[in-house]
Amino acid sequence: MKVLKRLSRIAAAAAIMLASCNGHDDKPTESTPKVSDKVSDTQAPSLITWDIVKVYPHEPTAFTEGLEFRDGVLYESTGEYGKSDVRKVDLTTGKVITSTKMEARYFGEGLTILNNKIYQLTYREGKGFIYNPATLRQEGTFNFQAPEGWGMTSNGSQLIFDDGTNVLHFIDPTTFKETRRLSVTDERGPVNEINELELIKGYFYANVWQKDVILKIDTATGHVVARADLSTLRERGGLPPFTGKRGEPEVLNGIAFAPTGNRVFITGKNWPKLFEIKLDN
Repeated sequence: MKVLKRLSRIAAAAAIMLASCNGHDDKPTESTPKVSDKVSDTQAPSLITWDIVKVYPHEPTAFTEGLEFRDGVLYESTGEYGKSDVRKVDLTTGKVITSTKMEARYFGEGLTILNNKIYQLTYREGKGFIYNPATLRQEGTFNFQAPEGWGMTSNGSQLIFDDGTNVLHFIDPTTFKETRRLSVTDERGPVNEINELELIKGYFYANVWQKDVILKIDTATGHVVARADLSTLRERGGLPPFTGKRGEPEVLNGIAFAPTGNRVFITGKNWPKLFEIKLDN
């Protein structure tokens, strides 16, 4: 994520991945849905064990921001100004089947599929795009009220996205009005920089920017109930260590779920591989 923040942090920390708060403090107003911050308890999240099931090729030039698996095909949103697109990808070969490039002024972010439409966020432009899943032809746009757009998923009736803080925004897909906010917390408090999202069996699973973890989040309370430590994924999966150099394998980002077969897919920005993994699914 995000090209401006990424470059500044890389310059400050060279090859060390950082985990710091974004600093946004969006407080509800009379016209803003109140953030649900109820936490069921402060118990530390349990540890999710994981394993690599299968490895697939992935386009190494893809700066992955969003990932979705539907009807045997991967849908992917990529970022960076002048390079962003939405694409359909063959899982087995990693080859792009078709893609729609975004205008250079847009930085592509998370995407999801709801009611046979693809919804894609942009980074700081406050605008989203709607595509036909079969053709990737753009069919519309929408606006969203947040300083930034990061990851995105849906629950079958609403669009849900995050903005780089610990807040999840719930959006009506007809009016695009925000109906609810949910803050993500763990035993230490707010969990900032929630990134790519996926709804799996009634829980949100999320990447955290620049951290090799996947969080399992209660959809009612926002509390992190479990986390998977993926710090050994690069070594086990044959990926080079993170260097911070442009174009080389960057941070973990991208979660997709296939209910048929109960499969979870993950990848990262500029990763040459996509992994099918076994979590607690």
